[in-house]
Amino acid sequence: MKLQHIVLALAVSALAACTSPKHRAPVEERGTLSRPVAVATPPAPAASAPAPGQAMPAQTPPDDAAGRPAAGTYVVKAGDTLIRIGLESGQNWRDIARWSGLENPNALEVGQVLRVTPPEAAPGAAVAQPVAPAPRIESRPLSPGGAVAVGGQAAGTPGTSASPAGSPPTPPVPKDPKEADDGLTWQWPATGAVLRGFDEARSKGLAIGGQAGDPVLAAADGRVVYAGSGLRGYGNLVIVKHNATYLSAYAHNQALLVKEDQVVRRGQKIAEMGSSDADRVQLHFEIRRLGRPVDPARFLPAR
Repeated sequence: MKLQHIVLALAVSALAACTSPKHRAPVEERGTLSRPVAVATPPAPAASAPAPGQAMPAQTPPDDAAGRPAAGTYVVKAGDTLIRIGLESGQNWRDIARWSGLENPNALEVGQVLRVTPPEAAPGAAVAQPVAPAPRIESRPLSPGGAVAVGGQAAGTPGTSASPAGSPPTPPVPKDPKEADDGLTWQWPATGAVLRGFDEARSKGLAIGGQAGDPVLAAADGRVVYAGSGLRGYGNLVIVKHNATYLSAYAHNQALLVKEDQVVRRGQKIAEMGSSDADRVQLHFEIRRLGRPVDPARFLPAR
């Protein structure tokens, strides 16, 4: 009887061990993913268009993969002024302000993009035609009546005149003026000795000596695009634009005798020599081709 009780107790104990939660058989978790879940990224908000009448923010137009500014534009750097940009680009600073839509030419910002070439003409817009150059005067032997024949017709012939009435007198032509490759005729702007030659890296022009008050002459025909003292290092300065390619600069004057937008002729007195922003009396003279300084000795006649 006791043996049966012992066997029964052992069977109950074994059954209880099999059903205990401590020895649960492993089960496979089927709800877990073995690879990452792709999360949908919301699309980036599109750039909002400017409100009607509002201009787009200024950006530097890329010219190539290097991100350089597009041809015909200039990116303002620290210390720039519109006058200097005009000198460096060979343009009238007023034209640059107009092409770039500047309301205040004195309020330039670093990184601002300016247009330094004329914008393309709008479709249907009138295109200004270049002014035909005046015919060359051809000197001929004396006519039978003793008058010098000019342009194929004797001077003093009825119905003609040597110069129009009321026209300004022609400035004296210097000895041996030199004609440039584009038809400009150049002369020396002052009679003094050359104190310093051309050096593109430093002087960018010629230093011509003289006495305070000596005349400074326009080296070629052109139009004054700047007359003032707003460019550091140049003192009282005159800049003359001769055509789409060349301009000339006359610095360190003690007095300026011309104003902006005034037409000047070769040999016309435009300033008086001085020492403004310089350590001695001198004329600093530059010729620039498309804004780049070139050696004036290449254009001026031999003395």
